[in-house]
Amino acid sequence: MTDTQLTAEPTTGEFGKSRTRKEDARLITGRTRWTDNITLPGMLHLALVRSPVAHARITGIDADEARALPGVIAVYTAADLGLAEASLPNAWPVTPDQKAPQAPPLAVDTVHFAGDAVAVVIARDTATARDATELVLVDYDDLPPVLDMEEALAEGATLLHPDLGTNASAHWVFDSGEAGTGGSAKEAIAAAENDPDAIVVRRRFRQQRLIPAFMEPRSVVVDPSGEQLTMWSATQIPHILKTMAAATTGVPEHKLRVIAPDVGGGFGGKLQVTPEEIVVLAASVKLGKPVKWTETRSESLLSAHHGRDQIQDITIAAKRDGTVLALDVDLLADMGAYLRLVTSGIPILGAFMFNSIYKFPAYRFACTNVFTSKTPTDAYRGAGRPEATFAIERIMDELAAELGREPLELREQNWIKHEEFPFTTVCGLEYDSGNYEAATAKAKELLGYDALRREQQERRASGDPVQLGIGISTFTEMCGLAPSRVLGSLAYGAGGWENASIRMLPFGKVEVVTGVSAHGQGHETAWSQIVADQLGVPFEDIEVLHGDTQISPKGMDTYGSRSLAVGGIAVVKAAEKVVAKARTIAAHMLEASEDDLEFSGGRFGVKGTGKGVTIQEVATTAWAAHDLPDGVEPSIDADATYDPDNFSFPHGTHLAAMEVDTDTGRVTIRKYVCVDDVGNALNPLIIEGQVHGGLAQGIAQALFEEANYDEQGTLVNGTFVDYTLPSASDLPSFTTDRTTTPATSNPLGVKGVGEAGTIASTPAIVNGVIDAVRHLGVNEVEMPCTPQRVWRAVQAAQGRATQETPVDTHSPGAGLGSIDPNNPQEEEVQ
Repeated sequence: MTDTQLTAEPTTGEFGKSRTRKEDARLITGRTRWTDNITLPGMLHLALVRSPVAHARITGIDADEARALPGVIAVYTAADLGLAEASLPNAWPVTPDQKAPQAPPLAVDTVHFAGDAVAVVIARDTATARDATELVLVDYDDLPPVLDMEEALAEGATLLHPDLGTNASAHWVFDSGEAGTGGSAKEAIAAAENDPDAIVVRRRFRQQRLIPAFMEPRSVVVDPSGEQLTMWSATQIPHILKTMAAATTGVPEHKLRVIAPDVGGGFGGKLQVTPEEIVVLAASVKLGKPVKWTETRSESLLSAHHGRDQIQDITIAAKRDGTVLALDVDLLADMGAYLRLVTSGIPILGAFMFNSIYKFPAYRFACTNVFTSKTPTDAYRGAGRPEATFAIERIMDELAAELGREPLELREQNWIKHEEFPFTTVCGLEYDSGNYEAATAKAKELLGYDALRREQQERRASGDPVQLGIGISTFTEMCGLAPSRVLGSLAYGAGGWENASIRMLPFGKVEVVTGVSAHGQGHETAWSQIVADQLGVPFEDIEVLHGDTQISPKGMDTYGSRSLAVGGIAVVKAAEKVVAKARTIAAHMLEASEDDLEFSGGRFGVKGTGKGVTIQEVATTAWAAHDLPDGVEPSIDADATYDPDNFSFPHGTHLAAMEVDTDTGRVTIRKYVCVDDVGNALNPLIIEGQVHGGLAQGIAQALFEEANYDEQGTLVNGTFVDYTLPSASDLPSFTTDRTTTPATSNPLGVKGVGEAGTIASTPAIVNGVIDAVRHLGVNEVEMPCTPQRVWRAVQAAQGRATQETPVDTHSPGAGLGSIDPNNPQEEEVQ
């Protein structure tokens, strides 16, 4: 799967060591606990009755037949559960006048998307509960669905939430001229249009709707017995879930404990306070018994939140010599039927990244959030930043084509040079470090860039039916979400700090408690490495605890590539406090002044002598408490809360050699190279895994995935038979490498890595596909770039009309849909 070209410096400590993950032993041998594995005495099972229609009034519910089924305990509506007035939280009102409808956990009078839950069945086993949902008869009075964002904003459009008076949720604008961070983009573009020495390029890009498709389906168990309500949930955000569930249901927050056991993937799809979590909690309280819900895969694809779904109108102005002058972005973002936890803020995260690594003198971003009768959208790996990177990297290729410039040279002309860091962007962000030249040079070498450009020209000259393209993506991202003051300025409902504590046990072993919650990132290994170096204790002597609000009471959880750059630094700060407390006791033990002590490799030594004690010996002395300095507590445990001063800004260059068969539209990745700069590398092996996973998801958007709705608002590819995910056989071996410019914003010099591959790879692939056939007149292929879409784009560019098939298949196996790959012209209009 990979051809790794890493040249890591040898390390004598844990930092920089490629340790295999200590948590994998239990995960891959089944010695673990997923939420669905949990079975409690007397536990009941819940299933949901979901609307098969996208938009309708509920005129009646008949549950008599369902209630009569043996094994069924109850059938409840929102009113039965006391949830008729409840509304799921939206923590990010992006504008003061944002329109936000009530978002009940169960639909009350109207369903707003196919999959909206209407009622629940409680039974003694899962099969009976699911069977009984088929017996609940719901009468619907159909209403027109709202599916197209532009039509939704037109005068006279059907209103999804009539009480709001509009389908527009919010309109958010950033203008560098008004903000004082640059000039006016509108004025610069207008001037360029009237300047013969300038050029203006406009394009529309479509970010299709995607489904996170995590490996483990969502699952919730609630136990109401005891002094506390205990909720187990396959969630990324146990701390946020606890707070928001208490606020939504009225359960006192000190009476609710939330546990995220081992979680099988999330990708933002489990960064949510879900209707099902609230419903299971309410049903369990009402019945006084433990209740479990686990979704089916089809249920997950239908009703768990989706990602992306934007229309991007991009305008760029530049001098004829290639110097960029201004960038203007007009965005329509599909919210779906409701605003979930951070739905409205996802496009705003991207607002600060459209300018990317380039020195734009003027920039404007405007986004309109639109309600449609589709599954709500929210965070998906990268959350706004992949959308921004795609748009800027595509428009830079288009600008290069219009100017007749080599696209990589045009980028280099406009990007921030390494000697210019720290650099304040046109958005007002301060990029602390980077070296785009070094990453690009290494990527070009690994790809064999110049030789491939020569081969490309040869294939074009010979008329080879299989054409070669080189896709380019030079990117940066803001991650390590986030400085609390920045989130506050953007009206986000909470801060971006993180907490950690370190407990030194009586015989010198260590427990680390972290507020970030892992779902595959390797926190237990990475945090053990940090603490081993900070305290000088063996890696094997460290246990990392997380994901339980009773064990880890403080935290802001895991998303936005924040775990290491924020959560890991909280661990460092806690370790520093442990060492400081231990120093006082060590000095007493050694009958020396604290100023005369050195601490290295886990040992306090008296300068100039051989006397010393280990920090583990200090821990034992503190626990025994027989001989401590006066006024010193018998503990060296410590906790710390860290609020970052700035984001971290990883970057990189991704290059893709793409082959396109112009006779069939078939797309092949011949070679993929990525050189990422994620600052100092804590565990190169974990980094490699994060990069691989990210590449797979970004390439999947470019070539395979799309959630499709029919004209009635029904999701037509709601199974893995229809919703195409790539397998290992669909992807190439990746050539990966790194450059290193340490972050200056944190003491470890680390930057985020979890989203980088997804952010960078999509435009690299699409740019490569278009580069292969641009000489034939193609300048756009809508994602996913299926063989059918590529073939049609080539035919259209050559002036050959084609007949649209009713449904454009996205299966890479079928690929060409109804087109015969041996005779693709059969569908031409004669």
